Amino acid sequence: MDLTLWQYQFRIIMLGDSTVGKSSMLKRYTEDLFMECLNQTVGVDFYVHFLEVEPNVRVKLQFWDTAGQERFRSVTRSYYRNSVGGLLVFDLGNRTSFDHIEEWHQEVLEHVQPHAVLFVLVGHKSDREEAAERTVSKDEAEKLAGRLGVPYVEASSKTGENVTAAFELLTRRIYQGLLSGEVQVRDGWDGVKSSEPRRPSQLSPTGESAKEDKKCAC
Repeated sequence: MDLTLWQYQFRIIMLGDSTVGKSSMLKRYTEDLFMECLNQTVGVDFYVHFLEVEPNVRVKLQFWDTAGQERFRSVTRSYYRNSVGGLLVFDLGNRTSFDHIEEWHQEVLEHVQPHAVLFVLVGHKSDREEAAERTVSKDEAEKLAGRLGVPYVEASSKTGENVTAAFELLTRRIYQGLLSGEVQVRDGWDGVKSSEPRRPSQLSPTGESAKEDKKCAC
C-alpha cells in the first residue's frame, strides 16, 4: 500500500500537563505498544497515522506531541495555530492536571484564530479506577466537557481501553466539520490540507483502504 495516497491531512496537537500520558496514548494508537516508562517529551515529538474515515476517503493524521512543562510552552505554542484538532488529556489520578485543562483549552483558542480547532477531552489512565487511585469523578469530567462543548472519553494506554476510540472520534469530528463547512481548507494554513480541490462528498475512489502506521519520531 502506497502511504503517500491520502485525500486529507489533519494536524492534531496533544495537550495537557507533563506525565498525563500523552506520549503513551500515541504509542498505543500508532504502534499498539505500551511501555511503563517513557522519557518525557522535550519540546515537540511527531507521529503519523492513516485512517479511512469513509469508503475511499483516507486521512493522513499528523500528531504533535507537546511537552507539558512550563519551560517548553513557548515552543509548543508555535504549533497551536497550524492545528485543526486537539486532544485535551488529563490524568484521572492527578487532580491538578484536570484543573489545568481549561487553561490549555483557552490558550489554544487564543492562538488559533481565525481558524477553527476541534477538541476531545480525555480522562487518561482509567485503569486507576481498579487501583482506587482516581481523584476526578466521571461526573466532574463530563460537566467540564459540557462547559467546553466537547466530547469526553475515558481511556487507558495500559489496557488499550478507548485509546483508538478517542483518536478516531476527534478525526471524524474534524471530517464532519469539513463536510458542514465548520472547518475549511485555507491557503497558508497547515491545519488541514487536501490532495484534491473537491469537497469530500465529491472525491473519486482511490483504491483499497488502509490502516497502516508510520511513526516519524518518538
